[in-house]
Amino acid sequence: MEKRKDSLLFLTISFTLISLFPKSSIAADSITATQSMNDSQTLVSSGQKFELGFFSAGGSGDLYLGIWYKNIPSKTKVWVANRDSPLQNSSGFLTFNYDGNLVLLNQSRSIVWSSNISQAARSPVVQLLDSGNLVLKDMGDDNSENYLWQSFDHPYC
Repeated sequence: MEKRKDSLLFLTISFTLISLFPKSSIAADSITATQSMNDSQTLVSSGQKFELGFFSAGGSGDLYLGIWYKNIPSKTKVWVANRDSPLQNSSGFLTFNYDGNLVLLNQSRSIVWSSNISQAARSPVVQLLDSGNLVLKDMGDDNSENYLWQSFDHPYC
């Protein structure tokens, strides 16, 4: 009986903590081909300067994927992936497709945005740098700064 009370107490505390912190951060600054990110998760640069995640603008309910300064409360955006095609529902998913392109999928698993790389990546990884640059590279490439795609090439404004 005591064990059951402890279990119930643990579950109650766990659910309370989860509800207090609805957004969860992925424990790293990158996503590999075997990982993905949903609309309740964020990616944080290694020095905690920038954050990549989903946000809603102007109370419209539309959802965007973007990068903002992590430690500024107003979430000052520096880059938005799908600024011309917001998600019309509250479900989004960031992952890789078969050729290594970084893709943003909607609830129906249709592509809303893509990095549109021209060279296929066998082992793609996307990383959020402390400069605020989101970079896509092939882990099999010996040159760590050989980016197949980077957000700095596609500015917000």
